Amino acid sequence: MALPFAIAAVAAHAGPAQVSDYRPVFEQCSKDSAQRLAIRRMTVDGEGMMLTVDPATLDTALERDGDWSCADTDDDRQKDTRYIRAIRSACAPQSDVAAKRQSFIANGGLTHGSPDGSFVTGDLCPSHRPLARRFLERLETPGTPVPLALSMSGGWLAGHPADFQWLREQEHAGALRITWVDHSYTHPYVPGRKLSDNFLLMAGVDMRAEILKTEQLLIANGETPSVFFRFPGLISNPALMKVAADHHLIVLGAGAWLAKSLSAKPGDIILVHPNGNEPAGLAIFANLLAAGKLPRPFRPLAEAPEGQSPE
Repeated sequence: MALPFAIAAVAAHAGPAQVSDYRPVFEQCSKDSAQRLAIRRMTVDGEGMMLTVDPATLDTALERDGDWSCADTDDDRQKDTRYIRAIRSACAPQSDVAAKRQSFIANGGLTHGSPDGSFVTGDLCPSHRPLARRFLERLETPGTPVPLALSMSGGWLAGHPADFQWLREQEHAGALRITWVDHSYTHPYVPGRKLSDNFLLMAGVDMRAEILKTEQLLIANGETPSVFFRFPGLISNPALMKVAADHHLIVLGAGAWLAKSLSAKPGDIILVHPNGNEPAGLAIFANLLAAGKLPRPFRPLAEAPEGQSPE
């Protein structure tokens, strides 16, 4: 969900807001009866701000730090919250002996949620092709915002400012309910290279910068990052998983990468690429949707981790 403060800042500048001193923290914050966890601090156009998360609902918000009273906390003190349980479950080391022998993890993290319905996610990897706007418009239902998680790479946003603004317009018009997922900043990839030395596993990649620069870019452009992170190519390893967990992110996999799986089961986190790079997956999604073969309803991604609090 976009934050009014950030939107106003962007409008005032007719361009990105100035976001500086962006850094991870972990603090317990209170304001009146409200309780939040702060996971990032920063300065936005000269004002101190925090990225906060509700540990029960997993909703994030950008808050003025002067409005809250905060103190340092840690994972152990928050271990019983839904938030920390979700992080630990998604980033848990693989127990399978064969998987331990692998030099990489394929499709690690959260892949399924509630058995009722499914979760639609779209990856926006760097692409020279335009956003598949017609595909997204087919998802829209008059009067009901469609929950959609978009995995944003910094390279895609930098190359598609008009498409990004179109997405924001759809969101503000109530057509889409977008969850902004961190998908790394550079999204490195070399075709044909072995997976154990590709994507974020390539030498010289700074995982911390890949995470934080993407979040900072989203905030500068008027949106609020979620607590989810999806690895490019769904390829990771235990060390990168630990960095994601240390930055308090829930790693997101896919129960149904439609271009590969061709179908989806109830509870699946569905993956397509509306960035123009994988039209086959969009066609499969459209055909399944028309035939009534996609698990409904489509649910917000924040409902996927176990233990969703009733609203």
